Amino acid sequence: LLNMGYHVTVLDNFSTGRRENIESFLNNPNFILIEGDIENIETCKQACKGIDYVMHQAAWGSVPRSIDMPLKYNEVNVKGTINMMEASRIEGVQKFVYASSSSVYGDHPVLPKKEGTEGNLLSPYALTKKINEDYGKLYYSVYGLKTIGLRYFNVFGRRQNPNGFYAAVIPKFTKDLSEDKAPVINGDGETSRDFTYIENVIEANLKACIAPSVACGKAYNIAFGERDTLNSLYSQISLLLNKNIDPVYSSERKGDIKHSLADISEAKKYLGYNPEFDFKTGLKETVEWFLNNERGF
Repeated sequence: LLNMGYHVTVLDNFSTGRRENIESFLNNPNFILIEGDIENIETCKQACKGIDYVMHQAAWGSVPRSIDMPLKYNEVNVKGTINMMEASRIEGVQKFVYASSSSVYGDHPVLPKKEGTEGNLLSPYALTKKINEDYGKLYYSVYGLKTIGLRYFNVFGRRQNPNGFYAAVIPKFTKDLSEDKAPVINGDGETSRDFTYIENVIEANLKACIAPSVACGKAYNIAFGERDTLNSLYSQISLLLNKNIDPVYSSERKGDIKHSLADISEAKKYLGYNPEFDFKTGLKETVEWFLNNERGF
């Protein structure tokens, strides 16, 4: 966005992000950092003042962690998102684009996942994202705030945190293998995901900002539209790192969906979304980034 000539304000409390990821922007005259919390409505209003487009990514992720901490997830993901929508409404924001999740499909067994065919939710995290979508629809129909939800399917890419018990699988596998450790695979490894490279997600956010009014008040699948198993993922990362280490198989995680694959036809139709990066291309770029950036680990 800065390279495109826009003025950018970032609101973050760094509870999950890393300050070093934005260090190179701090001296840019078009960049403002507000270190604050979306749980504070006054901070949200300050961040939205003079803003045309809000891309709301702030949340606590991880299905297993939400099962351990349901109250915290409600405070951050529900209250924080309502605060940002309300601040956007008050400050006259033109478009409010927010992060939802494929977890809203719950236990619905049919593949590919298509908007409008959701099942029973399996975790507090999934519930918070479904509530976000309901508020997004309401804020458009009642208040006229143009909202668009993006249901991300297993986003991965550079700078993703590989550390901690709740770390995402791709950076975690990459780190463990690069250190000659045996990564842990939950379940039998045949769990499948529609892994979505970060560049595709960036495209979706930018196109959602300029989408027509007919696209508003809804949520859309954002993915590539293909799926890979954890075993296949493990083999591909091992090949890229030239490692031959057997993984350790463990029990499945509570709240996890067994298979995930997105139908992205609605996003193509209403947002003009056309993902360029398939899984293999994105995975190669991601692993190379981690290898060339030691502090990534």
